Amino acid sequence: MTKEEMIAFMNANPVMQVATVEDDKPRVRAILLFKADEDGIVFHTANTKDLCKQLMKNPNVEICFNSPDTQLRVRGVAHIDDSPKLREDIFAHPTRKFLQAWKDKGIDNLLTVFRVTNCVGTTWTMQTNFEAKEYIEITKH
Repeated sequence: MTKEEMIAFMNANPVMQVATVEDDKPRVRAILLFKADEDGIVFHTANTKDLCKQLMKNPNVEICFNSPDTQLRVRGVAHIDDSPKLREDIFAHPTRKFLQAWKDKGIDNLLTVFRVTNCVGTTWTMQTNFEAKEYIEITKH
């Protein structure tokens, strides 16, 4: 897959598994991608969640995207993105209607937005199962 195909694959398969580390133990969970582009992978969580706390201690992350026949693994570094425009885009997005309750209750400050940068990705399929991994740079920063 090319870089462009990887970005398209992430956006087409937005349920992703995010792996972090806590006390030298791996942690993984499925979350919903907000968007992926050449500037990185954007997702959000509550600042009260373990995911947020783990990323604040160790921002290195690996994310796995899947379709029925392909797996894309991306590693990078997660940083808080506090862009007001991005936050508003998230709250206004049709797939994030559940967040409107946070705004209505005045607790929208719980939302923490992360952008994963320095991304490199590798794909896996049954056909390429025994081939050497090829890593493609997805984002430069």
